[in-house]
Amino acid sequence: MTPPAGARDPARTPVRPVRVLLCDDHAVVRAGLLALLSSAHGIEVIGEAGDGEEAVALAAALRPDVVLMDLQLGSGIDGIEATRRIAGLPEREAEGAAERDDEREAGGADGRDVEREAGRADGRDVEREAGRADGRDVERDAAGRGAAGRGATGRGAPHVLVLTTYDTDADINRAIEAGATGYLLKAERPEELFSAIRAAAAGRSTLSAPVAHRVLAQMRSPRPGLTDRELDILGQLARGLSNREIARALFISEATVKTHLGRIYDKLGVDTRAGAVSVAKEQRLLP
Repeated sequence: MTPPAGARDPARTPVRPVRVLLCDDHAVVRAGLLALLSSAHGIEVIGEAGDGEEAVALAAALRPDVVLMDLQLGSGIDGIEATRRIAGLPEREAEGAAERDDEREAGGADGRDVEREAGRADGRDVEREAGRADGRDVERDAAGRGAAGRGATGRGAPHVLVLTTYDTDADINRAIEAGATGYLLKAERPEELFSAIRAAAAGRSTLSAPVAHRVLAQMRSPRPGLTDRELDILGQLARGLSNREIARALFISEATVKTHLGRIYDKLGVDTRAGAVSVAKEQRLLP
């Protein structure tokens, strides 16, 4: 069918690549990821961070679609806390005035942006309209992030995709509770990583197979509902720290530590520190 006069063909509309920020404390890992992602169609690395604080700052400044986050980051805040802060970034206007002008130029005199022109008037993305009924995420919604909470005039918090070697229940639970969109292990094939990045950009979750198995196992067995702070304290208990040492490590008072310990004991059904650590290990709450 011939499109109406003046209409633009969505198939010829340039699709903005998924913008990715890397966060890993090993420079060689970042270099490898940069080289790998540079070979992927529709994915662009826009920045690198070597620690959690830098990742949060760059995420706030650059507003990537996806932050590829390691969990253990050496000094400073870890990947869990960085994920929590990034996921909590407030929505801001989509782009600066200059970029909006560029989009208006590319979109025609009517001033509508490229993404909305590319067939998203009803809020659905171009690729899904093109017949991908299988629901997979390959390059889904690279032109607009409606399904991911990004409106046509605003940009929400970046999605965090964890990429790590750690697959303990505690790490997985804490990352998801902190707001991670997906959780991948570094043993994944490049194609799986590319697919997961595109999925995360569209607000879809991807879990490595071993991680998915752990999550299912957790869902099938009753578990105590420990909070992030309680898990932190439980981890310090397992290291053999005293209440005073835990308070110093977590920047809280000893009284707060004692309060959390009481709740941990109640939830785990124990009355000693050793009992709490033992039950936590049995239930795979600790590495």
